[in-house]
Amino acid sequence: MSGRLTVIGTGPGNPDQMTPQARAAIEAASDFFGYKPYLDRLQVRADQTLHASDNREELDRAKAALDLAVSGKHVAVVSGGDAGVFAMAAAMCETIEHGPAEWRALDFAVVPGVTAMLAVAARVGAPLGHDFCAMSLSDNLKPWDLIESRLLAAASAGFVIALYNPISKARPFQLGRAFEILRTVLPETVPVVFGRAAGRPDERIRIVPLSDADPAFADMATCVIIGSPDTRLIERPGMEPLVYAPRSAKAAT
Repeated sequence: MSGRLTVIGTGPGNPDQMTPQARAAIEAASDFFGYKPYLDRLQVRADQTLHASDNREELDRAKAALDLAVSGKHVAVVSGGDAGVFAMAAAMCETIEHGPAEWRALDFAVVPGVTAMLAVAARVGAPLGHDFCAMSLSDNLKPWDLIESRLLAAASAGFVIALYNPISKARPFQLGRAFEILRTVLPETVPVVFGRAAGRPDERIRIVPLSDADPAFADMATCVIIGSPDTRLIERPGMEPLVYAPRSAKAAT
């Protein structure tokens, strides 16, 4: 079987943040499957074909990509950020697990990319410099009560928390509820970073204390980083503050 399937993380959107490995994988592919805004970021040749689909069609996209790869094509499935962080690599593996044997026989690879929380963190200092976790606030594939329990557990354990998929028109309440939960266990002074489109021309970074965190500061292009009680803020005259997590941490109380 000569077909190949590569899942590519193209980074947060700034071309300078795409890895050389990702560029090489894009150069080698014949066909690309992905959410249209991600495919629009690619510079492809006339002999390369784009297959765009909606962001909620992951499994259908995965099946179509696998079928084309089985036919002998070198197929790339494209994700923004890192393909393995709340993105298409997991959808591809899930589809392969439940699909025909020929899908398992494909040459399959995942190419990592810079994920949103790393791009946002780099813009404000080092908020992920000590223990942290990443969570998606989308309850499309998991129950909301599970999200609430994980938020409470992570904050109580002293983790810095990076939130993906914080809010959308279809899910307007989750981020506000998340802040309510976090305020029950975290000091109101804990820094919250709203990082929208980090590294792109439409970038917007906002740093506020948890007491002032407002869901209106975010959209689906935003990654929200909530500090821990150990997180530090360094004020700088005439410049934005630096946010960082000290390399040491206090014992839990």
